[in-house]
Amino acid sequence: TRLATYAACCIENEILMFFRTSKKTRTEISLHEPLGVDKEGNEVTLIDILGTEPDVVYDEVSRGLERTVLRKKLDRLTRRERKVIAARYGLVDGRRLTQNEVAASLGISRSYVSRIEKRALEKLEADCENY
Repeated sequence: TRLATYAACCIENEILMFFRTSKKTRTEISLHEPLGVDKEGNEVTLIDILGTEPDVVYDEVSRGLERTVLRKKLDRLTRRERKVIAARYGLVDGRRLTQNEVAASLGISRSYVSRIEKRALEKLEADCENY
């Protein structure tokens, strides 16, 4: 019986150690997860430490996710379609180019830029409907 008691304690300790180590290696964390307590005994969360309003942090995270989704969708376009869409909508440097400016930079006609843009937008729209 002493062996069983000792074994049970060892097993319980191993399980607790596993939970502690797996808790440290989580890939997702909540901004509202308690990290500890301050001097007054109030819970301190990650959002408190970041020093910004929750909406600002949420907006930044949302924008980052939207950029990731947009990049994945743009990867489904041809190289030329990506260049046209990026230039027309200012995805590279924030500066939106006209169809004439895009045509001049790529060495193609303005009407061809228009057709490429239309085809790319149709692909993106169809892809978004499937999302």
